[in-house]
Amino acid sequence: SSGINAEYGKLLRGVIWGPLDVLVVDMPPGTGDTQLSITQEVPVTGVVMVTTPQAVAVADCIKGAEMFAKVSLPILGIIENMVYFKCPSCEAHHPLYGDTPLSCRVQGTAADVPVLTSLPMEPGVVRDCDRGTPSVIGSEEMGLLFEQVTNQILPMLELDDLSS
Repeated sequence: SSGINAEYGKLLRGVIWGPLDVLVVDMPPGTGDTQLSITQEVPVTGVVMVTTPQAVAVADCIKGAEMFAKVSLPILGIIENMVYFKCPSCEAHHPLYGDTPLSCRVQGTAADVPVLTSLPMEPGVVRDCDRGTPSVIGSEEMGLLFEQVTNQILPMLELDDLSS
């Protein structure tokens, strides 16, 4: 964990970022030193949790939400990842982890916040990563999903107009 903390420290303090409106930091799951260090070292406006529908991942998400609540960080929402496989032939959605919606599994917990989107298991993501292409560019569908999530999150951050 201390190695991860050191790398995040280099990222946050060792890069000349210039003025930022938003910085997205992808952290490993859990409730450890890395998450606490980030919350103590940089001003954090809000947290977006990302989880798969798998039971152990949802349990981690709830624990993470409880930790963020203890340090008074608002959770803006949850992105549910790898929820279904979309058949390329017939476009049918096939759930990968059962049919129980995430909102039902986190109800009454610290993670009882809006589900911002449910992302498909997208085989093209692996291809895009191997090519060095962001998935939002490599897949129109993924690009639209991420644009929708961004449009939900930005108003919650109460930032000045980002179009200028």
